[in-house]
Amino acid sequence: MESFSSHILSALLFLLAFTTSMDSASAARPTAGGTNTEFIRTSCSATTYPRLCYTSLSTHAAAVRQDHKLLALTALSVTLDSARSTSTMMGKLSHIRGMRPREVGAMKDCVEELSESVYQLSRSMKEMNEIKGSNFGLIMSDVQTWVSAAMTDEDTCMEGFAGKVMNGKVKTAVREKIVNVAHLTSNALALINSYAALHN
Repeated sequence: MESFSSHILSALLFLLAFTTSMDSASAARPTAGGTNTEFIRTSCSATTYPRLCYTSLSTHAAAVRQDHKLLALTALSVTLDSARSTSTMMGKLSHIRGMRPREVGAMKDCVEELSESVYQLSRSMKEMNEIKGSNFGLIMSDVQTWVSAAMTDEDTCMEGFAGKVMNGKVKTAVREKIVNVAHLTSNALALINSYAALHN
């Protein structure tokens, strides 16, 4: 039975690695509209992780055009998708037989933190779509607070994998996905802050 569990765990880890590489491959595809992609590249230079920012957003250049609001919304959407898929994957991994109780506990805590992060990112997207001239400052303040809270949730999740709590392969695969979500969130917040600064 333990051998069966390790096969399932290996299969899920392979799937996790495969989806990560597929995300990277699709993000690296060239896009039409050099001016739009240059706008994204320039905007991403103000983020903490500019390369990730550009590769995750350049495939959306036609939809973003050269609109700062659309760029911030797209960054939120990409981050939300990544947080959801990571949370789902971790939920499945936490039910694998053969994991130690501390590993299961860390996974479940992380799924809870990521669920909260997904909630904060979802409400941020919804609010940004409600922006009008008169409520801009109030809504942007809320969005900045919520996206910052999502980053805190992701950081808390990562802390659960510090030390020797988990099996090395599981820890590496899971941590890589969580770090990616945290970096996407950081970039989204930077683009939101840039958009807000244009109106101050």
